[in-house]
Amino acid sequence: MSKRFLYLEDDEILAGVTVRALAARDYQVEHFASVAAVENCSHIASFTFALLDLKLEDGNSLSLIERLITANPALKIVVLTGYASLATAVQAVKLGAVNYLAKPAAIDDILQAFTEVAAPAPELDEPTEMSLRRREWETIQAALTANGGNISATARQLKMHRRTLQRKLHKRPVSE
Repeated sequence: MSKRFLYLEDDEILAGVTVRALAARDYQVEHFASVAAVENCSHIASFTFALLDLKLEDGNSLSLIERLITANPALKIVVLTGYASLATAVQAVKLGAVNYLAKPAAIDDILQAFTEVAAPAPELDEPTEMSLRRREWETIQAALTANGGNISATARQLKMHRRTLQRKLHKRPVSE
């Protein structure tokens, strides 16, 4: 069985550490630093796994998921992000990712995410209350996704000053 990784990450230091850790576990890893680089890759069918950072300098990796699966239906995809939200997790899984992880994630957790299917959404019969801060974070992430990552359009939609939104986005996600 092939053990080839397509790894999309724009943080060169994190990419170097991750590539070395995967190589030490006998995986062949090809690192891409941008969405455009993956879009221009002509050998998607040769990969077994894809680890995609969600937010990159040139876009959002969610737009790649369908294209990758079309080119290679057997490809297992995990989305990794420092901006975890329920909205983007659900969207990634609906598009075809097998799992979704928040940064930082250990290599063993990443590899395990490829073998475990993401947990189904909680049943609507048992509503769970989230804190006001978490609800705000989820709302911001959903609006940001709906606006294709455009900060200005998201700020207008949320009737919020752009700088205020940027400050909120630079904070760590609120835990549940």
